[in-house]
Amino acid sequence: MAGVVGAGALAWPFIDQMRPDASTLALATVEVDISSLQPGMSLTAKWRGKPIFIRNRTPEEIEAAKAVPMVDLKDPVARNANIAADAPATDTDRSAGAGKENWIVMVGSCTHLGCVPLGQQGDFGGWFCPCHGSHYDTAGRIRKGPAPENLHIPTFQFISDTMIRIG
Repeated sequence: MAGVVGAGALAWPFIDQMRPDASTLALATVEVDISSLQPGMSLTAKWRGKPIFIRNRTPEEIEAAKAVPMVDLKDPVARNANIAADAPATDTDRSAGAGKENWIVMVGSCTHLGCVPLGQQGDFGGWFCPCHGSHYDTAGRIRKGPAPENLHIPTFQFISDTMIRIG
């Protein structure tokens, strides 16, 4: 028993030094003020070195996304870290959820080669990656082009009506 305790005491400094430092932990989450985003407006935040697209969608954008038959989707999986991994890519499962369907928060990196798509462009009025021609709809779902997956949705939560915490 004393050998186990001694081995643990000897190993602890090595284990402890592997914990992330304060600067790394600070990058783990970011809070974004969305109070200025009216319907139809977007902003890009930065989290873990990646662009994060936050959009307050218009009722027309929401309806356009809801009207898409699931069989028309290239990637049928929501890719939303906030819900089940196998959830379908419905508009609701891609948005911030019930009561907040107008909000969409996504990692702004094309799932083809990591380029940054342009907002409110392309054949479906969502995002367009001019590098290789991937078109995403108003829910960030890949609809056309070489990208294999929908834009990913990071873990996030509303911490108030005007603040979102990502990470």
